Amino acid sequence: MSATVETRRDPRGDATHESAAWQLKEQIRREEGVLKQRRSFFRDAYRRADCRLLFVDDDLAGFVSARRDGYILFLAVSPDYRGEGFGERLVAAVAEDHDSVSCHARATNDDALAFYRHIGFEDIRRIDSYYEDGGDAYYLKLGEDRTLSEKLSEFVRR
Repeated sequence: MSATVETRRDPRGDATHESAAWQLKEQIRREEGVLKQRRSFFRDAYRRADCRLLFVDDDLAGFVSARRDGYILFLAVSPDYRGEGFGERLVAAVAEDHDSVSCHARATNDDALAFYRHIGFEDIRRIDSYYEDGGDAYYLKLGEDRTLSEKLSEFVRR
């Protein structure tokens, strides 16, 4: 029996899947020490964002929340589903709707930085003490030397 992968969406103002997204984010925080946000911050940001979610047989595999300007607030993929292209699919969904896609990633989060760089994001700058706990971040942006669709098409061909 094969698994069914379904894309769902919580548009701005809709928080249908916010609790499941919070639980996934918290699982990753506990296991990996990243994605450290207060519940109230997460809830407010999630509700102001356009959120895409991937479910595998009703199990939340990952989600992305992006602002109107294409800035990714949250991107999380369950460790159980990493390496299956879900992160790329979620970023591609943001890129389809925006001329520019950017994000911050914790400077110590090597996996996130490697992922973003692998799919074409470029380091714009390092920001000291960006996070509430004093952690540093990189501001990354999907490269502008080609269109987003060209970059994503190239990535998919790999």
